[in-house]
Parts: sequence; structure tokens; C-alpha cells
Amino acid sequence: MRDDDADRVLDAEQWRLEAQAVINDVKKHVQDLRVSERLTSTNQMIYLNLITLEGLRFCVELSAAGFAIIGNRHDDTSNARNERFETPYGLLNFVSPQYRNSFGNALLDKLKELGNNQ
Repeated sequence: MRDDDADRVLDAEQWRLEAQAVINDVKKHVQDLRVSERLTSTNQMIYLNLITLEGLRFCVELSAAGFAIIGNRHDDTSNARNERFETPYGLLNFVSPQYRNSFGNALLDKLKELGNNQ
């Protein structure tokens, strides 16, 4: 993401739509991912609670600057790391070895499906 996008302002509904698109995109590769009901989103970010396939829990900040793990449990902002990921895939690849397997297997299944249709 570009630096000048880092403070991009979206309204609450736009952030919810953005978060829902991310959730829909990776839901097969996590145990759970949902918008935090406790943490208040702003016009610059929204908070997600993640459970990886390994059962690890994280609080993730989604902003125009990308994705950042900000807590090691749900609704926790005490671990504001500077490490940001441009995509949810980069973040999941970093915290969840089983994500790599799940994503790779899904890709292989799609390739097999394409091969069978020809």
C-alpha cells in the first residue's frame, strides 16, 4: 500500500464491507475470523478477531496501511507491532503453518478440477 493511503478515511459501513470481503476470502483457511464487537472501529481502521487453524487467537487491525497483529488474544490491543502485511494471506502465512497447507491444497484441488474439465 502506498504511504499516502495510510490515513485513508472510510466510513464505518465501508470498513465493514472491506472486512467482510477479507473474511469471505480466507474463511476456508481459518477456524474463525470476525469483526470485533468490543473494539470500536474508526474511519481509518477496523478490528478483527482471528482464530488460526492451529487454534491461536489474535486481534488484527485492518487499515489502509494493511494488516497488523495488535494482540495475542481477541479484543486485545496491547501488542501493537510495527510489522504490517499488505494482504491477509501474508499475515496468515506468517502466523499459521497450517494456512499454507490449507491454501496449497485448495489450489491443487482447483487445478485438478480444471484438468478434469478439459
